[in-house]
Amino acid sequence: MSNAGTALVGFMFLALLGFLLTGFPVAFVLGGVALVFAVIGLVFGLLEPGFILLMPDRIYGLIQNELLLAVPLFIAMGVMLEKSRVAEDLLDSMGRLFGPVRGGLGFSVMIVGALLAASTGIVGATVVTMGMMSLPVMLKRGYDPALATGSIAAAGTLGQIIPPSIVLILLGDVLSSAYQEAQRDMGITAPDAVSVGELFAGALLPGLGLVGLYLLYLIAQAVFRPKSSPAMPPADGELFNRQMVGRLLGALLPPVLLIIAVLGSILGGIATPTEAASLGAVGAIFLGAARLGSGRNWPLISAIAALILVLGQSALIGPATQGMPLIFAFGLCAIAGFGLLLALWRLWKAKILAPVMQSTVRVTVMIYTILVGAALFSLVFRGLGGDHSIEAALANLPGGTTGALITVMLVMFVLGFFLDFIEITFVVVPIVAPVLFVMGVDPVWLGVMMAMNLQTSFLTPPFGFALFYLRGVAPDSVKTGEIYRGALPFVAIQIIGLLLLALIPELATWLPAMLYNN
Repeated sequence: MSNAGTALVGFMFLALLGFLLTGFPVAFVLGGVALVFAVIGLVFGLLEPGFILLMPDRIYGLIQNELLLAVPLFIAMGVMLEKSRVAEDLLDSMGRLFGPVRGGLGFSVMIVGALLAASTGIVGATVVTMGMMSLPVMLKRGYDPALATGSIAAAGTLGQIIPPSIVLILLGDVLSSAYQEAQRDMGITAPDAVSVGELFAGALLPGLGLVGLYLLYLIAQAVFRPKSSPAMPPADGELFNRQMVGRLLGALLPPVLLIIAVLGSILGGIATPTEAASLGAVGAIFLGAARLGSGRNWPLISAIAALILVLGQSALIGPATQGMPLIFAFGLCAIAGFGLLLALWRLWKAKILAPVMQSTVRVTVMIYTILVGAALFSLVFRGLGGDHSIEAALANLPGGTTGALITVMLVMFVLGFFLDFIEITFVVVPIVAPVLFVMGVDPVWLGVMMAMNLQTSFLTPPFGFALFYLRGVAPDSVKTGEIYRGALPFVAIQIIGLLLLALIPELATWLPAMLYNN
């Protein structure tokens, strides 16, 4: 690579950072910088014309990618659970259960945050939802504002690491391509791929372990600083009786079973991530409609049962099936279809369906627009030889593979202050991941490390995205400094979790190896 090409790559990165700091939309910055430097590269003979001809193929490949269809479906699932107030019922029930215990509201926030993370996978949505529902109650009950805001922000960022996570879906797609590219560079003619299911399995134990560390910190606060997390007064807390158990199970079981069905179908190899996301979206529609049913839910219950039977019998009912089994399958599909139409009608009449669709389309369009811009930027960057510059720089770092890995993690951590996970995933990861794979880094472990690293970045003051989201919904009585102070202990816990994962890679690789026989 010539010195002129190296200089142009450097200017390309500086231009990208400069325009991003101006607040211009990220998608247009990525695409615009790519096109401008593509023209400059063509004029000075630093870019082959063939790279320009590849641009339409890159864009079409994104639209054609079946795995990315899971993104809008998971978004619809999370938004539906939020808009239909299923999440609010869950938080209210958990608060009534743990409220009379010192630190109980904090435990409720963390547990519900983990469940919302598994259902939404979007940091902003979880932080805003938890902040609007939980923060006023916690402040009213005398919680330390720093502890309350820190708990909510930390719970909100769990959507980065707990599957099924949109971050892991996008990372899985990018890492799989990078892993295959690295194997081809090593002379392997039939390269292996990394599935999203493997990444989900790899992130499950670290994600749950992180929740456990958060809860231990909240328990320590309740024991050693009881005034920071008082219990609800006896007059406000309900007795643990049969009615309360019924209310808790009614709020907890449906979303938990939906999450288990979605995640279990992926990890068990029953469904692809896109198929499981479809199940999650339909299940969320049923749950949202059932909440509005006022006891008249037998059609929806019948439809859900029929849907489960259809899924359970799908392996037995093939294209050659005839006679009664085929009639039975069509009957079940008809019942499930009728229940779905009824659920959609209820949600439409309650004026919930339209906002859910609008939010889903808005977020999906934003993500796909950024993906197009990132794809163009990555293509031009590679065309100018930027990948070779990065490869040479990482290979010459002291410390070998460890030094290269630490450098990549630090760069991604800093970029997380300014860029969303989508830009980092589709701009930075395709450039650095093949180099690390050639050095022998495990792809599943690397993906989980990257996800947890970005989660830490989004929680770290003063630039963490989660803190900005929380500041937007927190009352004026809560100072920004208190939000920052409350986040710092959870950042320390994140760093401990990262170090444990770095020192014990089996935390991320054991479960995928067990499930997928790798």
